[in-house]
Parts: sequence; structure tokens; C-alpha cells
Amino acid sequence: MVFQSYALYPHMSVTDNISFGLKIRKMPKDEIKRRVDTAARTLGLEELMERRPRMLSGGQRQRVAMGRAIVRNPRAFLMDEPLSNLDAKLRVQMRADIAGLQRELNVTTIYVTHDQVEAMTMGDRVAVMRRGVLQQADDPQVLYDEPDNLFVAGFIGSPPMNMAEGSVVALDGEGLAVRLNDQQLTVDAEAIAARPALRDYVGKTVAVGIRSEDLSEPGRRNDVPADRRLQAKALLTEALGSEIVVHFGVSAEVGRTEDVKELERDAGGGSDGDAIRSMEVAGTKFVASFSPRSRVRAGDEVEVGVDTARLYLFDLDTGFAIRT
Repeated sequence: MVFQSYALYPHMSVTDNISFGLKIRKMPKDEIKRRVDTAARTLGLEELMERRPRMLSGGQRQRVAMGRAIVRNPRAFLMDEPLSNLDAKLRVQMRADIAGLQRELNVTTIYVTHDQVEAMTMGDRVAVMRRGVLQQADDPQVLYDEPDNLFVAGFIGSPPMNMAEGSVVALDGEGLAVRLNDQQLTVDAEAIAARPALRDYVGKTVAVGIRSEDLSEPGRRNDVPADRRLQAKALLTEALGSEIVVHFGVSAEVGRTEDVKELERDAGGGSDGDAIRSMEVAGTKFVASFSPRSRVRAGDEVEVGVDTARLYLFDLDTGFAIRT
């Protein structure tokens, strides 16, 4: 087991910390040395073996804690939030190191984390838990593309999925649309075919989810039919180099079910929507990921295209995804 707090003995050297469990089991000294040397090479600790924990960086301490687990040749690893005490840059590095080590050792690993980025980038299979109850377990990309409920949809993804309430409207022929206050989006035929149960919600209010990458920037809106655009106001832009994250105010009811409220509380957003209302938006806030060359600036009134083939729709009462 690898702990969040490392749990190293402060008065022992790296060598003694790694070998302690083997000595307790009275393993032969030559076997202990062989295992410790192998772990040190694997983890890049060979130059640090005589140091004590206080002389190590956070990342080095975590590698020592992993070495202590590795030398026991376990059939499975349990890692309990091992990166939560590290700074952001070191977490990225250690994330790759742990994933590479797991593949090299080929040992089943159960990795506990509150960071969905860690789960998505490191896991072959991810289980999302809520209050001790399993919500969904699947391939990381399946969790992202096909969340079973509102909680999973809001938890998986960075930025989080945009949420609003909308009513389902029947159009002429076989078409459907979702109405967000005074705006209406025609649902793509592909999305309707994938969610035949959506027809049962005509005249009802549902939770509408839109991923940030499924919103297209105003400069490209001519490629998007008029019935698949939203009027929005840019509130804030965040230039990240590879992309610009734009926060928009949209005239729509805030999709704040109990699932969404819980995610807000976990993120420190409070339970009364103050974080949203503080943006002075009459409606809800959407986040979009645009090209770094986007010309959108805070204060702009714009039309944002929506890929309605990739709308996510949820029952407001149960929180479950609307599918078949």
C-alpha cells in the first residue's frame, strides 16, 4: 500500500525505509539487498539511498514509499491519493512515472483519487464512487462520452460539462428540439436515433449537458445552422497557450440538480449558487474551449455554435441519462 502522507520513518535512511518490511519478515540479507537494489534502479533512487526523508523532495519521498511496496512483490498495489501532497508540476511528472511503473511491473493497481484527470490519464478502467456507492465503472473514454448519470457527467471532464435545464419540444415531422428559455436548439437526428426514449419527454423539462469542445467559436458559426446556435455573452477569457477557455453567460435555467449541487460543494462553489450569480449572469454559465487565435473578448455579445449531435440529456428526477 502507498499512502497519501508517505508514512516514512524519519530516523531511517532510504535503504532502511525500503527494506524495513522485509527485515521484519526475517528475509535473508542477500535477498533483501537484491530486492532493494532492483527497486532503487527502477525508481531512480540509487543516488539517494543513504539520505533520510527530511533531505528528500516530495516526489522523492513518494518514490521511496513506492519502493517499500515494490520490494514485497505484491500481487496488487493499493495507492491512496499518493500525489495529493505534491505541487501541480510534480504531480504531472509523477503521474507519468507511476503509470509507466505499473506497466513495467504488470501488477494490478487500485488507485484512489479525487482528481478526475489522474483517473482518466492513468486508469485502464475507472470506477466513479459517490457516498460509497458505485455510479459507473468503464473505460475512461466511455465515462467521458457516455456518462450514466448527472453525477458522472459533471465529475468527468475538465472543464466540467456545461449544464442547463431545457424543455423538449416536438418539431414538424420527426424532429425534436430543446428550449432553453427563449432560445431553441434543434437536436441532431443522430442524437435522437441514439436516444429513442427522448420522445417520451416531449413537453417535459430535462437536464441538458454540453461539453466545452462541442461549442464552436463565433468566427466559425457560418458552418453551423441558425437553429444550432446560442446567443451568449463572453464574461471571461483564460489564455492557456494551446487554447483559450471562454466563460459565457447564456439565458437558460441553471441545471442545478442535487447531483450538480454536490459537485459544486466538492469544488468549493457553495450550495446556493453564489459562485454563478456573482458573475452577474441572468441565467447560467457555459465554458467553451476555443482556438488560441480566437478573437472573443470579455464583454462580447456572440453567437456560439452547438454540436447538437453530442448533446447529453438527463432525467431531472432520477439524474439518469436518457437513452433507450
